[in-house]
Amino acid sequence: MTATAEKLEQLLVETKKVIVGQEHMLERLMVALLAQGHVLLEGLPGVAKTLTISTLAKAVGADFARIQFTPDLLPSDIVGTRIWKPSSESFDLEWGPVFTNFILADEINRAPAKVQSAMLEVMAERQVSIAGQTKAVPKPFLVMATQNPIESEGVYPLPEAQRDRFMMKVMIDYPTAAQEAEIVQRMATGAPEPETVMSLADLEDAYRMVHEVYVDSSVSKYAVDLVMSTRNPSEYGLDAIKPFIEWGVSPRATLSLLSGARAIAVLRGRNYATAQDVFDIARDVLRHRLILSYEALAAGTKADDVINQILTKVPALELPPMQSELSVSP
Repeated sequence: MTATAEKLEQLLVETKKVIVGQEHMLERLMVALLAQGHVLLEGLPGVAKTLTISTLAKAVGADFARIQFTPDLLPSDIVGTRIWKPSSESFDLEWGPVFTNFILADEINRAPAKVQSAMLEVMAERQVSIAGQTKAVPKPFLVMATQNPIESEGVYPLPEAQRDRFMMKVMIDYPTAAQEAEIVQRMATGAPEPETVMSLADLEDAYRMVHEVYVDSSVSKYAVDLVMSTRNPSEYGLDAIKPFIEWGVSPRATLSLLSGARAIAVLRGRNYATAQDVFDIARDVLRHRLILSYEALAAGTKADDVINQILTKVPALELPPMQSELSVSP
């Protein structure tokens, strides 16, 4: 195991010192971190969404900013604005809180569409343009947003363009009874604090590891087939779900499937990606990009139901033997 791989393992252990359970969420956050993709967490109140994100930022030693999204928030509160300076009789630019490594966009669906649109450029191009001036955000840069699915008052649906810029949408459920008991026990002696176990330089090394992961053409084809089956279901023997899909997913989904597969491979100790890696991350990558029809809404069909049928029907080609035997170099 390389030094970088050991530090990634320490990072996961350190996060688990604070967060009880939620294995799926923790792994997906690690995947988003390694793949340099933004992630949207959706779950009921009190399931440690905000705590998980802040814990990960502290363990990595990254600069961290929390933006609480509210109905009265303005775009200038996020990206910055021009400020008149009477002394010089000119405008100065005051850059906003997005200029940091980790952004926690808390309850992102509470802000109106005008504010959501302010996030589009910074999430996709990692820069902000104001009054003809453009400034890049620091590297690494990661937006981790939370939203509450049960609120209906003062809540705005995220625009499709913004949802597409999130690499994954991760659903979070309540902890089990055993996990709840563990939470009570830990909090009785004081909330644990994470230690910094990884630097930004270590993170850059991890990015290089992910970039060097081998992706066979059969794995790429599997990712493409999953995406194309949402656009042309009939070509993949999925006539049953065709009435439920209004619009299929975008090319960003294909890129996210493959970058996520590379990240999962690194976390699982491999220097090559497999179709199973793509399969494992498919629901999180596709669910928020799939636009369902009125027929699906009327029938109570959810995006995950459609994706499950796709994963059942669309086959994956097996890797050639020479690739299936690769292993991570010591």
